Amino acid sequence: MERQDTDPALKPALMQFDMALAEFARARKADPKASSLSLLERTRMLMTLPGGFDAIYRRVRSLESAGIFGTSDWARPALLQPALAKHSLREAGAVTTIVEAISELRMLAVTRGKYFHPGVSAEQARHFLTQVMALNLDLLSGQLAEADRERPKQLGTIVQELYRYLISHLGYESLLDSLVAEVWRLLDQGPVQVDSMREMIGQIAKCLYDPDIKTRRNADATRLVKALFAPTPASAEDPGLEVYEQRLETMDDVALSSEATYFARSMFDTGLASPYHAVMLRYLRASGQDDLIPNTLGLTMTGLDDLYCYTELVHALIDEAIYPETCQAVYGLTMMLERGSLFTPSVAQALWRQIKLKPSAETDQALREAFGDARPPRVFLLAGVINLLGQPLGVGQGNNPTCQSAIGLSMWASNEADYLLQVLTWAARDNEVLSRFEGQEVSSRDLEPGLVQGTPVDVDPVSLVLIPHLDRIYGEMWRRCENRDDDAHRWINPEFYGWWVSHGFCVVADAKTGEVQDYEGFIRRFYASYHPFYNGNIPVIHAQPAGIAVTDSAARFVGRHAINILRVALSHKNEMRVYFFNPNNDSGQNWGQGITCSTQGNDELRGEASLPVAEFASRLYAFHYDTLELGDLSAIPDEEVARVMDLGYTSWAGPHRGCTGATT
Repeated sequence: MERQDTDPALKPALMQFDMALAEFARARKADPKASSLSLLERTRMLMTLPGGFDAIYRRVRSLESAGIFGTSDWARPALLQPALAKHSLREAGAVTTIVEAISELRMLAVTRGKYFHPGVSAEQARHFLTQVMALNLDLLSGQLAEADRERPKQLGTIVQELYRYLISHLGYESLLDSLVAEVWRLLDQGPVQVDSMREMIGQIAKCLYDPDIKTRRNADATRLVKALFAPTPASAEDPGLEVYEQRLETMDDVALSSEATYFARSMFDTGLASPYHAVMLRYLRASGQDDLIPNTLGLTMTGLDDLYCYTELVHALIDEAIYPETCQAVYGLTMMLERGSLFTPSVAQALWRQIKLKPSAETDQALREAFGDARPPRVFLLAGVINLLGQPLGVGQGNNPTCQSAIGLSMWASNEADYLLQVLTWAARDNEVLSRFEGQEVSSRDLEPGLVQGTPVDVDPVSLVLIPHLDRIYGEMWRRCENRDDDAHRWINPEFYGWWVSHGFCVVADAKTGEVQDYEGFIRRFYASYHPFYNGNIPVIHAQPAGIAVTDSAARFVGRHAINILRVALSHKNEMRVYFFNPNNDSGQNWGQGITCSTQGNDELRGEASLPVAEFASRLYAFHYDTLELGDLSAIPDEEVARVMDLGYTSWAGPHRGCTGATT
């Protein structure tokens, strides 16, 4: 990278910065809580000078080694969320803004291969920066908004210069194409939480239609923008919700039917529902034209059957949960009906209870803080329930080390929705969740916080309410197992998730030392349990939790992570693949050695990731299996086992590569 140390004031400022950095490093060694304010002020001053960002970029590893991120969320870069980063950059105080700027320079160094970071891969860093840039596209115009200009200590200018610095090294010409591709890549994974994607699309719209920003037309970008702001002929110029409702009142039956069809097409094209879509549904209910609701939702035979069997309930869900502020629940409702969710009578009854539920004051407050006051908190919670039941594979752990709990929400929404709605009722109404572990009751009420110390960040409403309770219960189960002689997941998973988690358990790494043991036997047992060619062609009946060793694009071990094995099947390319659910908000990862998780193009259902079975097995370290349905271990070809072992040993499983610790 070309250095930019050209300003006469840079050299003395840099000397003062280096002295402050050295002093801070010494202080942090003596006291982990030593103040960083002096160093951050020197950093801020350096950022105001030409060449300052380049100087800090070259020192970002030293800054992190000295402890500039402490024990904050910035110390766990893989969990950082772009939407929160935008707030930190554009709206927070000086200290937060400067720390965020340092963090993004770190991400740039990781992206460009200048800094191997054990906590985040180059691919994760690149995706993060792409999304951050998408959320700040307005800075491309070169004109600072009033709110940015008025920020103290030149923070507005600093953020703009940081953005220019990032663009200069990541490529300006293809920026819009990259941002649009990033949004589509994320949408293809079927997330239930789409607020940040909506914001990115809003920024893309400004970029497309701002005369001060020179961009070429992009068909994929236009599809995204139209899906939110102009999904139908009557909303083509984004007239505003009030004007649009007035137009609906003047339409005849043919025009209304046409609008309904356009809404459904747009929603299924992108997986996004527009606020106009919610206005349409509420208008149909208010005007007594319920017969158009199936077309507006785009229902097929299964969805229609579900709707006609539970018409009163579906109408109540629309009345109580579908508003412009919760418009994504239109898509959730459609997918819930298409899954036939209401055909389980207990689920229908539980939804009636959810409609009438009065959350506790604590739950109300948490929901208000996260989703605002535009609608009562119970509306956001009910909409969240609809979205989760419609897309069980769309839930993510957000900016939280809670993959185990997120897997639980997904599994229950898919398998046992009535149980999910029961524990949600307890959490939302009673501030308590009850469970059992080995015959003894476990209550979340009086337990110490687990991995989530406060309110979960950047998650859907159901996760916001439930995750703290589930995290405490999981942590308590872990404490009760921590002195046992094997991996605690053996005992916890069947108790925590449900009876369908298989009793058999196999782990390849020693729980205490992380040393890999009997790798060949581990691989053979996995194939004999899951591969249709070697297990008697028995499919995966219920999704099974498993542990993987995540590696980066250079196949270096990053950490342990929990996923859910959904199915093992031949793709249309005649390739045996493992299809799985990854709760980390982004399933399309490059794990090195040519192993890239696929989220589309290999027969994945929306929300699934997949890998060829050998590549998946090479990153597997723990799984459950049915001891009564185990195939012949000797039938697995030696060359297949050898290939898997070679991929594992040359990445995470080799000597001194380290694979210890709990799954997060």
